[in-house]
Amino acid sequence: MLEDLKPHIAELRSRLIKIVAALLIGFFICFAFWQPILEWISQPLKDALSENGNVIAYKMGEQFLTAVLVSFFAALLLCLPIVFYQIWAFVAPGLYASEKRFAAPFVICATIMFLLGAAFAYYVVFPYGFKYLVNFGENIVTSMISIGEYLSFFLKLIFGFGLSFELPVVCFFLAKIGLIDDESLKGFFRYAVVIIFIIAAILTPPDVLTQFLMAVPMILLYAVSILIARIVNPANHADKETQS
Repeated sequence: MLEDLKPHIAELRSRLIKIVAALLIGFFICFAFWQPILEWISQPLKDALSENGNVIAYKMGEQFLTAVLVSFFAALLLCLPIVFYQIWAFVAPGLYASEKRFAAPFVICATIMFLLGAAFAYYVVFPYGFKYLVNFGENIVTSMISIGEYLSFFLKLIFGFGLSFELPVVCFFLAKIGLIDDESLKGFFRYAVVIIFIIAAILTPPDVLTQFLMAVPMILLYAVSILIARIVNPANHADKETQS
């Protein structure tokens, strides 16, 4: 059995090496521009802070570590098409020839949906969520936010929203290869809602507004995925109607 897995492990290693190489190249490019990138990242926090609030670094070397994280974040966004293509190339050998032609649509759609999720978090969720969290109890305490902690929080939300917006893309290709259909997604809907709210509670701050701002779009995306599965995989649906 190990002999059978060796080609797959070698292929996975090859794809991971290419992803890491692309990220390293992107990192060195983005490191030259880490300051304007950090200014863009920290802008939602600065907009939420009151006049007395401030963004600080209280650990030795925190500024340098922040620059490194910011550069890797920007490099990942820059290399998203390469990352998604390598994922597709790893899975492609197990697909039929008719399914392999979806490589370009997968890479384009996956990249666009991830960026849409990140943009939704940045321009919709952050202004409301940060305003509430930062200014809560401002009459008692003054907010002095660590840039390192903020960046960790920022990245978790950005990637959480980005990955959640991949749901329609994933469902499209699962429906295309016949693993799911609209009926199976409909049957799982009530459980999906519970799972979505659990994920939103884990990824977002402990306030109801931000949790709903993440959960509601995910539920809508799940509904869109049902429609996509109905369009992409109509044969199973038609068979069930014929049998009934």
